Amino acid sequence: MSIRNTSEMEISVFYLVGIPGMEHANIWISIPICLMYTVTIVGNCTILFFIKTEPSLHEPMYYFLSMLALSDLGLSLSSLPTMLRIFLFNARGISPDVCIAQEFFIHGFSAMESSVLLIMSFDRFIATCNPLRYTSILTSARVIQIGLAFSLKNVLLILPFPFTLKHLKYCKKNLLSQSYCLHQDVMKLACSDNKVNIIYGLFVALTAILDLTFIFTFYMLILKAVLNIASQKERLKVLDTCVSHVCAVLIFYVPIISLAVIYRFAKHSFPVIRILIADVFLLVPPLMNPFVYCVKSPQIRNLVLQKLCQKKS
Repeated sequence: MSIRNTSEMEISVFYLVGIPGMEHANIWISIPICLMYTVTIVGNCTILFFIKTEPSLHEPMYYFLSMLALSDLGLSLSSLPTMLRIFLFNARGISPDVCIAQEFFIHGFSAMESSVLLIMSFDRFIATCNPLRYTSILTSARVIQIGLAFSLKNVLLILPFPFTLKHLKYCKKNLLSQSYCLHQDVMKLACSDNKVNIIYGLFVALTAILDLTFIFTFYMLILKAVLNIASQKERLKVLDTCVSHVCAVLIFYVPIISLAVIYRFAKHSFPVIRILIADVFLLVPPLMNPFVYCVKSPQIRNLVLQKLCQKKS
């Protein structure tokens, strides 16, 4: 496949990459990828189904978990079309408009997931430090208001991305460096001035860092409150309620931080590692979060086991 590289006319097709050097094994790579997407969709839909249908799960913590599951589904479905086209059919071409639309949804759902993890850390902070007022602070109406407010914030935050990318001209390069479209990847292909994109992209990245800073702060306050508990058994009980959320935070942020470090210090040395970590960022958190919460949440775990036992009988 010849990739156009000309300055005489504007690019009409971008080309995505799979795993460099492994093109001959694309069909085999597609098997675990398809399996991961299937498990992700089934797992998150199961979480949403139980939270919707079981009255015992109609609590703030599970409402926030349903927001996380929706973000995971959106993130997976945003990347699914191009990933499957590359590895199943070796179809790497994508139109600029479709690419820009994809990056909007990927960045939008990524920002939403970061926000939900922040909200969940606040939920754990209230449950640990002010348990007697927990239900009065986080009422159902307030949970809905918080969810809508952060959703609106993230839409407005990411909305400039497609417009700023659309105003750029693409006339020299058209080879992207991932299996899906990202803002920072697309803007590098532009042959016109992209300073606005760079500055605004840094601003969006800073909001994610701010989310992580607030999450860290809430957990420092939680740890301080836990250390003031006299009983060791009670300390462990309180900390156990935070384990699943801490795992979700690590699963989401570790690939992002690793990718940022590689882009900053070794972007030319390890292209395959960079691509693999980028794929992990989109594939693993939505896949693992349902397992983490099923294992660490007795209510959800018992409901899943109960349904499985009913089917067997």
